[in-house]
Amino acid sequence: MAELNRRRQDILMQIHAEGEVGVEALAAQFGVTTQQIRRDLAALCDQGMAMRTHGGARRPVSVANIEYDARRKLSMKAKQAIGQAAARLIEDNTAVAINIGTTTEAVANALFGHDNLMVLTNNLNILQMMSRAPGKQLVLVGGTVRAQDGAVVGGAAVEFIERYKVDYAVVGASALDDDGAILDFDSREVDVARAILRNARKKILVCDAGKFLRRAPVRICGIDEIDVMVTDRQPPSQFMAAAQAAGTQVVVAWDKRDSG
Repeated sequence: MAELNRRRQDILMQIHAEGEVGVEALAAQFGVTTQQIRRDLAALCDQGMAMRTHGGARRPVSVANIEYDARRKLSMKAKQAIGQAAARLIEDNTAVAINIGTTTEAVANALFGHDNLMVLTNNLNILQMMSRAPGKQLVLVGGTVRAQDGAVVGGAAVEFIERYKVDYAVVGASALDDDGAILDFDSREVDVARAILRNARKKILVCDAGKFLRRAPVRICGIDEIDVMVTDRQPPSQFMAAAQAAGTQVVVAWDKRDSG
């Protein structure tokens, strides 16, 4: 299973880099049958990460988001590693704001053992998850609840967040551009993420490397507005150059190519 997951991640990276891949070439490259490659590509296409072509697959052109429950299943081990690495950056006896996202939920899960945290969130899933954690003061952002994923969004949510000044912001995103742009799909969600970043002393971005394979239309911010990015794989060189120029620390929590 680990080998299968690594292969699919590597295929995704190749689709992103080259734009289109073929079944026969991939089978030869990875030393597996064409049937196995077709199953890999079918799974990636079903998840919205690629589009079928005659004899292969290509980079998707749609900006449509992937269903939230499906996103939870993508890169699960990588998200757990990211969550643990991000949690190590957060000290006890502090206040942290966490926005909607499956990777930010992994951070919340990794914060269970922290003492005396105030957690401000617009994510109903995180609220429910952390209600079982000792030593936490939980604050749910007020506003309109988005039914499909439990996000609290809208102008009321932004106004609510503006009342606070937290020590840490932990935000996720749906897509990353090589030039350093951090992107999402829903402008209401982006407004909340911007408010969280605006009202935090240290800003932490958590994203798996698969976000470089996606496109989204709404800009949250640039990498220059982030203090630390935690990811699971070395970002593209252009993105790394933008991060280094901005003085943004990039923490690679877990490189899938090194796992067995």
